[in-house]
Amino acid sequence: MSDIQEGNHHTGLKRSIGLFAAFTLVVSQMIGSGVFKKIAPMTEELGHPGWVLLAWIVAGLITLTGALTNSEIAGMIADPGGQYAYFKRMYGRFFAFLFGWTSFTVIQTATAAGVAYVFAESLNALVILPRLPEQIEAISIFGMMSPFENSGVKIMALLLITLLTTINFRGVEFGGLVSNLFATTVVAAIFMIIVLGLTMSDGSVSHFDTQPLAYKARSGGMIVSAFFTAMMQAFWAYEGWNNLGFMGGEIRNPKRNIPLALVMGVGCVMLIYVMINAVYLYVLSPEQLIAISQGQNQIAAVEAVRSFLGHPGVTLVSCLIVVATFGSTNGVILTASRLFFAMAHDGLFFESAKKCHSTYKTPSTSLVMMGVWSGLLVISGSFDLLTDMLVFAAFLFYGAMALGVFVLRRTEPNTLRPVKAFGYPVIPALFIFFCLVLVINSFMTRSTECFIGLGLIFTGIPFYLFWNKGKVVKS
Repeated sequence: MSDIQEGNHHTGLKRSIGLFAAFTLVVSQMIGSGVFKKIAPMTEELGHPGWVLLAWIVAGLITLTGALTNSEIAGMIADPGGQYAYFKRMYGRFFAFLFGWTSFTVIQTATAAGVAYVFAESLNALVILPRLPEQIEAISIFGMMSPFENSGVKIMALLLITLLTTINFRGVEFGGLVSNLFATTVVAAIFMIIVLGLTMSDGSVSHFDTQPLAYKARSGGMIVSAFFTAMMQAFWAYEGWNNLGFMGGEIRNPKRNIPLALVMGVGCVMLIYVMINAVYLYVLSPEQLIAISQGQNQIAAVEAVRSFLGHPGVTLVSCLIVVATFGSTNGVILTASRLFFAMAHDGLFFESAKKCHSTYKTPSTSLVMMGVWSGLLVISGSFDLLTDMLVFAAFLFYGAMALGVFVLRRTEPNTLRPVKAFGYPVIPALFIFFCLVLVINSFMTRSTECFIGLGLIFTGIPFYLFWNKGKVVKS
């Protein structure tokens, strides 16, 4: 077995995260910007509010199905690196490396960059951030990149990434405390908006059965495709649910607490998402939501609260988005750095990334590497393109993870399973089917982004060949 597994834990990481902290980590990583913004483009895509709400519910059930399936593997394998460690047991080093490399180039770092950018944009709506002179902001590199464009927002995003990297550098307790505090605050504020929206607004239940006059009817096949496209928007809001596994080396009683925290966290967030989006649909008509989607710099949550609380409501929601994106960025940096740390211990990443700080007991170099690359994505602005590919890439690996439940049932039938996949084999098979359909629909509707995403995944092959050269594969 690997030398970083729970029973032979030589990485130097400290097990200090309990069940509640693990639960709030799941919640804080999932609740970012999507819950406040995605209802508008989903309404434009589907037209009918009933279909929009159904898309949130189905996306939540699929995510919960993934968590229920993943709980079996999380209970079996409590190593640092989460899915990386799972894939190594299921399919070997090469596939595990491809997942880790994709997480570094696209999934985790682009998420950190994108959410940090939304944090800075939301803060800029509250307090105008200083900017560089126009002639500097207009500088372009090869006509492809404008690193100084929107400089105030970019600098604030860089400062946030630097701050959170420093906090997590100094100890997992600090990072966990930030997640606890911000997740609790965000959930409380969302429930306040739900109550106020239902009691103070001029909303109407008739919105749920109203189709915009300008909406064009679609054939059956186009409706199905539009529904899956809308769900992809919802999945961005649900993304991050499985990152807790990266912390396997720092969670107390991980074979119990990781599966519990996954299922509890996803279930809680699904309930919150369905309730708050139902309030948006109650407060705003479909025409208003479509206009928000087609406009610039408008956020559905802000406009919904503006309608019944005025300017104070705008300030409230803007502050809420700032808090949510702060906590979500922290959660990504805290958890994902452990993935690259685990890869380095296997000789499949930059060797210095396996360093554990002697005083703080954190993967210090891995944290710095992730912070630097996320910062470069902020400067380049390329995270917008990368986040478009993120859900596609993530579901490729989600499906492979669920398939791995069947693989390990066959190859390791006698291994202790503290938690077994709910509804096996039907529920895991349904999750695999949904992953497959979503990937196929992505290729049909966003083929350019999908092929670029695959290209980024396979850029890791030369690195794998270099790092794996002459290595003896560990059993």
